[in-house]
Amino acid sequence: MKTTPIDADEPWMRGLHADTGYLLYRLGLRSGQLFNTSLQESGLRLRHYAVLRFLATGEGALQRELSTRLGYDPSAIVGLVDDLEKLGFAERRPAPDDRRSRIVVLTENGRAFLRGTDAAGLRVTNELLAPLDQPERATLHALLLRIAEDGLS
Repeated sequence: MKTTPIDADEPWMRGLHADTGYLLYRLGLRSGQLFNTSLQESGLRLRHYAVLRFLATGEGALQRELSTRLGYDPSAIVGLVDDLEKLGFAERRPAPDDRRSRIVVLTENGRAFLRGTDAAGLRVTNELLAPLDQPERATLHALLLRIAEDGLS
């Protein structure tokens, strides 16, 4: 089913829809809303999920590394990690090379949670990208990845 964008006939919306940056912003908001809805039952939000996914790629990370790599304010990371610890999805441990520092590691419960969200993540992606066929999705992904690697690394 093809839907018409909200207020698509309004001149001010045509102007905004001509702005690629604005469209990316709106799509990011929509993606976040869809994903947060899928996570609602768990009590987590997309920001928590991003921390868990990052932790799943390695043996843990310092909180300041999480902040830098994910682009979150350091004070936000503290609260996110606190939330994840309360749920048993992550824990802080002494860093092996500096006992004064703490690394955040993913627990087995956190890994299980991530495995349980795979299907929900796929549903969100499919809903968001429904207007595109598979080759268009692959092209969009490749282009976004190129932009992200250049501008967000």
